[in-house]
Amino acid sequence: MLQRIQTVWIFLAIVGAILLFVTGQDFSLFGPIPFISSVCVVLIFFGFSAILSYQNRKRQILLNHISIFINALLLGLLAYWLLTLPGGIDFPEKGIEPLFTLLSVIFLLLANLAIRKDERLVKSVDRLR
Repeated sequence: MLQRIQTVWIFLAIVGAILLFVTGQDFSLFGPIPFISSVCVVLIFFGFSAILSYQNRKRQILLNHISIFINALLLGLLAYWLLTLPGGIDFPEKGIEPLFTLLSVIFLLLANLAIRKDERLVKSVDRLR
């Protein structure tokens, strides 16, 4: 069902990826390659596919784990990028990009907890039959 709490958590993680897509346009670690944009599109795709696979909870957990791994790598790259900025941080919006990935990781972890709780509930009901 789409009206479960994990859908809200996954949707908030997708919103974090969209906000990262919007604010991360000045990220240039690998030259002219739009790295942040492509990673954000992948994260959005994984998020929507996790929401739409609500009938298969194991697939949902797997997609969330992949998204958490990608977000963790992205968080490391963004932290490295912030530490190697020439001349320091000039604008207040520079440095907000890692916050979006960190929030996405937290939301995905909360979604995984809710999915596991649903899985335990279904298994306990199956034992009663």
